[in-house]
Amino acid sequence: MKLIIGYDAKRYFLNRTGLGNYSRDLIRILEDHYPENRYIKYSPKFEGFWFGSEDFNQTNKLPQGFINNLFPSLWRNRRIVEDLKRDQVQVYHGLSGEIPIGLKEAKIKSVVTIHDLIFLRYPELYKPLDRWIYHRKAKYAIEHADRIIAISEQTKRDILQFYQVDEQKIEVIYQVCHPAFKETISEDIQNRLRQENNLPERFILNVGSIEPRKNAFQIVKAIENTGIPLLILGKETPYADEIKAYIKEKGMEKQVIFLKGFTMEELAAIYSMASIFVYPSKFEGFGIPIIEALYTGTPVITNRSGVFPEAAGPDSLYINPENIQEMKEKIVGLWNNPEKRQEMSEKGKRYVQRFNDEKIAAQIMNCYNTL
Repeated sequence: MKLIIGYDAKRYFLNRTGLGNYSRDLIRILEDHYPENRYIKYSPKFEGFWFGSEDFNQTNKLPQGFINNLFPSLWRNRRIVEDLKRDQVQVYHGLSGEIPIGLKEAKIKSVVTIHDLIFLRYPELYKPLDRWIYHRKAKYAIEHADRIIAISEQTKRDILQFYQVDEQKIEVIYQVCHPAFKETISEDIQNRLRQENNLPERFILNVGSIEPRKNAFQIVKAIENTGIPLLILGKETPYADEIKAYIKEKGMEKQVIFLKGFTMEELAAIYSMASIFVYPSKFEGFGIPIIEALYTGTPVITNRSGVFPEAAGPDSLYINPENIQEMKEKIVGLWNNPEKRQEMSEKGKRYVQRFNDEKIAAQIMNCYNTL
């Protein structure tokens, strides 16, 4: 059956990281594996490398009319339904935890992806107004969507804990990652990146926004007095300033490197160059950097609780992210054991095949077809 599927594509076009990557990768794998369907992306605006060719305009839609352009949030939340009816959309997929009001009345089936409910688990990390908005949108979507996609078993458990919802409505479908992480990286690219960024021959790696929940500070404390170089990649917040102050105080400026602004291909190369990927985050909906590391053959050390064993599999190493001594022992032990790193690399690559594009695309398409 050929379907016309509409997407909330605001993050697809306007967010270059997390939710944007999820949106782009999901639509990409469906377009690759099920090209017979029509996939229409709705966004309040386009930015960057998007072009308004005739073909582009057939499958990428902006708000039409004075009011919709003046109030794009109102359009996304309610008035977009008229656009969906005009385009004969059969299934609408809210890719980032929200759906517009009025889909049922318009007889349009709906799917929503819930990534995490961190704003409920760790409310202290959010401003009260942001928390209220996230909760209101999630509650409406969870109650009114015909189908809920949770990106992990952990997220499914959280949905059931915090909201009144029929468990049968929820389906766990994991994320995929960018194809760059599945490619063989040439030594020329690695050498260029090493020279351009003055990287050491060996280093451990952490990737993600540099914020308290991600716990990069704990890694810095764990490698103190070990001489093991650490590369931290990600958007910096005031938390990064705290880390840098500590690094300066301890004389670790040459041991810890902060970088950002890489393409996906360059990021994949840096993963492949790292000896160990350390990800001591307190909580995630899924933890896509773990998958990226496994695809590139980099051994992973991560949190033993929550979603992390789902993502990292049985052959990664696990820690309590608050236990700096345990983290230090695991990092140093693995750093000094090339045979163990090689074994973890091979087993990790086998485990991560469960997140391959064709498997996830089939699950998503089955979800739509069931509706």
